Amino acid sequence: MNEDVQSDVQRFLDRLDERVAERIAAQGVEPSWIAARRQAGAARFEALGFPHRRIEEWKYTDVRSIARGDFRLATDADFSPATAARLTLPVEAHRLTFVDGVFAPGLSQLDDLPGGVQLLPLSRALDENHEAVGGPLGRLTGVEFSPFAALNTAFMEEGAVLRLAPGTVVEKPIILQFLSRAGEAPVMSHPRILLEMAGRSQATVIEHHVGEEAAANFTNLVEEIILDRGAILTHYKLQEAALADLHVASIHIEQARDSRYTSFNLNLGGGLVRNDLVAELNGQGAETNFNGLFYGQGRQHVDNHTLVNHNAPNTFSHENYKGILDDRAHGVFNGKVIVKRDSQKIEAEQSNANLLLSDRAEIDTKPELEIYADDVKCAHGATTGQLDEEAVFALRTRGIDQQTARGLLTLAFAGEVLEQVDLDAIAERVELAVAGKLPERFNLAGLVETAVALNEE
Repeated sequence: MNEDVQSDVQRFLDRLDERVAERIAAQGVEPSWIAARRQAGAARFEALGFPHRRIEEWKYTDVRSIARGDFRLATDADFSPATAARLTLPVEAHRLTFVDGVFAPGLSQLDDLPGGVQLLPLSRALDENHEAVGGPLGRLTGVEFSPFAALNTAFMEEGAVLRLAPGTVVEKPIILQFLSRAGEAPVMSHPRILLEMAGRSQATVIEHHVGEEAAANFTNLVEEIILDRGAILTHYKLQEAALADLHVASIHIEQARDSRYTSFNLNLGGGLVRNDLVAELNGQGAETNFNGLFYGQGRQHVDNHTLVNHNAPNTFSHENYKGILDDRAHGVFNGKVIVKRDSQKIEAEQSNANLLLSDRAEIDTKPELEIYADDVKCAHGATTGQLDEEAVFALRTRGIDQQTARGLLTLAFAGEVLEQVDLDAIAERVELAVAGKLPERFNLAGLVETAVALNEE
């Protein structure tokens, strides 16, 4: 590790030492298991350093903007209520809100939680019953997973814990909202999310990352999701942070028999974004659905890595990621499906399609299959193209200006993912980002259908 890299790593470790000292002064010595895990995370991060492009998993993503950043840690959750109201999704929901990683009770709604639901900030969960949290916390995403997972473990102090009792069905969505402020100096946060759903429970969770337009902060998220037999989770991750924000997320899902996990990974903001999604299908009948849409403009860089491990027979995975890149944006998609030995009669489909709106936009895509069983049904593929100018012309002959025509065709490209989004508030945010403000005088649904037909001709 050269001196510059050592200096970058040491700067983060110094911040950690400062934070631990502050915490001990305010709250006393931490439980021994938390201190041990924090030390293990710090040691692993120090040994690995930040990933570099000579590492295969990071060959297309340069994280020096993170490594060289001088990030502080927030100490309060002050945020303009008017700005928060403007940024918040207009959805009736149970809500936990964090500002730069700090829990904001005044911006949260936890009064009407139904029976069988435990939803609280991680800090409170650790105080109230740290042994129950400590068991599953870190079991799926250990410090060995990546330098960023190790760094998250070292700084672990806040986040969200959601537990559902057997048979619990939560009617309203649960929103985990992460707000980013534009301050005098950039800050970092390392939220940890733990979702445990017992047998036959059902919920919709919306994870929303958004903030002030001039924010330039660093979020390093680790999320562990454990689905027991027959549990059903629909998980929306809507990332529309400011274009100077930096965002790294590691999400692991463990699924028991007959469970179903459906992900909508929607990336609209952030200057540098890296998402790692890993699903472990451990019981027969388990099903994973990965739906993704990433939109980049300017010099945005969005990197999505997915991995589905079919560890049991009769398991199913379906993956559909769409990328839309404009200006000099750069996208990365690396999707891998692994069918383990003796995992017979599985079905796995993977698709990545990309639309380049500029000659300077770039996509690197790598779909992968590793199959060690013989009675399986697997398929994967990737495509990259540009808008069909003939289709643009055809829409213009219908009285539509060029900008709107291009927006409609772009929206049509994203439609295969968006049509599965059940929440209008989320779909509208994505449509506005992808296609801009479209005139209401048109029958947009009909025109999008026309655009789709023209694209297929």
